[in-house]
Amino acid sequence: MKVAAVLLAVVGSAAAFAPASQSKVRNQFRKLLGLGETLDRGTVRGLICWDRGGPEFCLLTCGSLASTQLAASPLDGMDGSTSPIKNFDPLGLSTLGSDATLAWFRAAELKHSRVAMVATTGYLVNGAGIHFPGMLSSDISFESLSTMKPLEAWDAVPAAGKAQILATIFIAELVTESKGTHYTKGGDLPTMVFPPIDFSGVDAAVLTKKRNSELNNGRLAMISIMSFIAAANIPGSVPALTGNAAF
Repeated sequence: MKVAAVLLAVVGSAAAFAPASQSKVRNQFRKLLGLGETLDRGTVRGLICWDRGGPEFCLLTCGSLASTQLAASPLDGMDGSTSPIKNFDPLGLSTLGSDATLAWFRAAELKHSRVAMVATTGYLVNGAGIHFPGMLSSDISFESLSTMKPLEAWDAVPAAGKAQILATIFIAELVTESKGTHYTKGGDLPTMVFPPIDFSGVDAAVLTKKRNSELNNGRLAMISIMSFIAAANIPGSVPALTGNAAF
C-alpha cells in the first residue's frame, strides 16, 4: 500500500505541474489503481482528473502527500451546510443538474422539513392525550380522538374533514409556487404562508442561524416522523418506542 501511495504521489506531482497528452496521465493513474480506462473524468479513490479543452491535469488526495487544491462543492455557502458534517451529500444529488435543479431540491427539503416538524409535533401532542375542546364533527369529539393512536385518529376523521385539510395544503402550495420570481429562476425560497412572517427586519447573521436551525430541525423531524410511522405499523421496528401506548 505504501509503495502504491508513493508511486501515485510521484505521478500526481508530475501531472500537477506539467501538461500531458490527452488521457495519458489519467490512464496511468487508473492502471496503477486497476480501474481500467473507461471513465472520462471524475473523482476515484482520491483521484481528481479534468481537462479544460486542452492539457489534462490530475490531483491526488493521499494524506500528507495530498494536493491542496480541491473542487468547490455546489453546497458551499448554502443554508443548512453546518457542522458536524458540512456539505453532506452522499448520493451526489447536488451535482445532478443545473442551479435550478439544486434550488428545486432545496425547496423540496425545506417544505418536507416544515411538514415533518408539524407532523412530529402533532403526533406527540395527540399521543400525550392533549386535545382541543369541543367537537370535530356532529358525532366525533376531539376528546375521543385523543384516546386513539395518532394514525387511528386520522382514520377516524370524517372524509369532509380530511378534504378540508388537504385543500388547505394545496392552497398553501399554490401560493408558495406562484409568489413572485420562482426559486428555480433566482427568486426566494418558499416562505411560511399560514401565518405569514416578516423577516425583513432581522439581522442577516441571525437570519442565517435561524435558517440553519430550521433545516437541521426539519431533517431530524423527517427521521422522527418516519420512525413513528414505522413503530406504529411494524411492531419492534423502533426498539426505543416499543411498548409506548402512542405507537
